[in-house]
Amino acid sequence: MDFRTRLLQTLRAIAPVLREPGILVVGSEVPNLLEPEARSSLVVSEDVDIAVPVENHAAVKAKLREIRGLERSGEEPSVWLPLERDLIEVNFIGMDARGGRAGETYVLEDDTFPLLVFGHLSLLSAGKTLTIADLSIPLPRPAGLIVEKLLTDRSGEKGDRDLLVALALLLLADAEDLGELESLYVGLAPDLRYSLRSGLSMLSLLEPRSHMPDPTPHRALIARLFARLEATEKDP
Repeated sequence: MDFRTRLLQTLRAIAPVLREPGILVVGSEVPNLLEPEARSSLVVSEDVDIAVPVENHAAVKAKLREIRGLERSGEEPSVWLPLERDLIEVNFIGMDARGGRAGETYVLEDDTFPLLVFGHLSLLSAGKTLTIADLSIPLPRPAGLIVEKLLTDRSGEKGDRDLLVALALLLLADAEDLGELESLYVGLAPDLRYSLRSGLSMLSLLEPRSHMPDPTPHRALIARLFARLEATEKDP
């Protein structure tokens, strides 16, 4: 069974959760889903991340009992593992864009459904809802996810993967997305703007990886975006 089928069947298995307000499919599967017919050619990792707004935590927790074909991990309650070979792992992560702790990374404590709330996910906002057959998949706007990935604080292979996911999204971005990306960048604290530019610099130097966009032919695109963002740092 190909990865596209497994990904879509997994999303169908958690469809009751996906119908909850504010839920977003995030992470490395977003560029896969945005490809024509969601062809999923970028097999970066065999799991899917689901961002849960902290204000909707209780409602999502109630929907977990409707999930079929996956079970909660005994070691990590926010991770659901496939019971069948035609499904993939699901990771639930917290997103706090409106609370007093927006932009902060912290643990949302709960006896059965704790969540690690990632600060940079506060940059995400709801985008298009992708419809495939009877499945509705809520996605974030590309600009916020690009910024979140470029601000990765992971090192090694995982950090490189985040940067290549950002590239995959950049290759799908239009002028409106790039304008929104610039606006988000300008709104960041100076240290985060520096980190984002550093992420772009690292991305331009990465070597090709299997099943991921090759950054080599896109270095001019990356350089143009770097220059565009750097220009906002100059005094008018």
